[in-house]
Amino acid sequence: MANLPMQTPSISVVIPCYRVGAHILDVIRSIGPEVTTIFAVDDRCPDGSGKFVRENCTDPRVAVLENTHNLGVGGAVMRGYEEAIAAGAEIIVKIDGDGQMDPALLPAFVVPIAAGDADYTKGNRFFDPEAFEAMPRARVVGNAALSFMTKLSTGYWNIFDPTNGYTAIHARVAERLPFKKISNRYFFETDILFRLNSLNAVVVDVPMQARYEDEVSGLRIGKIIPEFFAKHVRNFIKRIIYRYFTRDFTAASVELVAGLLLVSFGMIWGSYHWYLSAIRDIVATAGTVMIAALTVLMGLQLLLAFLNYDIASVPKRVLHPNLSRWKLHRLSLITDKAAVNEDDPI
Repeated sequence: MANLPMQTPSISVVIPCYRVGAHILDVIRSIGPEVTTIFAVDDRCPDGSGKFVRENCTDPRVAVLENTHNLGVGGAVMRGYEEAIAAGAEIIVKIDGDGQMDPALLPAFVVPIAAGDADYTKGNRFFDPEAFEAMPRARVVGNAALSFMTKLSTGYWNIFDPTNGYTAIHARVAERLPFKKISNRYFFETDILFRLNSLNAVVVDVPMQARYEDEVSGLRIGKIIPEFFAKHVRNFIKRIIYRYFTRDFTAASVELVAGLLLVSFGMIWGSYHWYLSAIRDIVATAGTVMIAALTVLMGLQLLLAFLNYDIASVPKRVLHPNLSRWKLHRLSLITDKAAVNEDDPI
């Protein structure tokens, strides 16, 4: 074990490893002394990432976990979560092994959780306008589309950059996640947010800057947007049913139902009479047009009211008990030492 301050919260880092041999050792070396344990999860890597780490890494904090078959990045992270919880971690940080995420930023992800301001923190590469210059345009547009779909399906209207994999979670909150139900592939980050919303967990974005070097990402925004769309629709429907009809029934529930009924009626009524007018060559009466227009407008107004309620209902009270003040004080001291210079984005 590393010689850490006894009063520091127990922090574990989970690193999914799949063809990251060129960067993984540098990533591990950059992880500061505030971290107690590091779990490198070899997700049946054809290059033998786990064996490579075991043979070349001397950091006593590192434990190599090897999956018997490929689970996908989500499955690898869930395996790491389970091991970190079993090891007694209080906060679990997930960092990729490809070198895109700076381990020096780790305290910025941990402090909001330790302070009782968040249950889960995630990176956001879009706080700094200059970050757009270094990011491929297709990725910027794709992330914007994915972010909007994520807001709808997860209910977290206050976050952006949903595919960002730099995250931290309180172990007591992680324990309540249904690991077996969370998507094993690239959708897992969004799926976790959906599950966290069902728990009313507080999620906070952390400004960060990604590092793009010679690593190759397996995530293709143009390919995953169509793939993710169906999953977002599924999660959106499940969230709405659970949040507004199963767990609770409020005025927003009435607004949603009434709004959908009115819009549907207005569109069906208008379409039907437009069809009759077209085949009979008779202009529809003003009353017929007004019925269609008024019901659609009233329905849209009710749906907007529902949307406003949903946006205002983002969870604000953390689930986990606050870490004690003396632990937070010790962590803040480590954070000061690990802080990046003023030119960095956070």
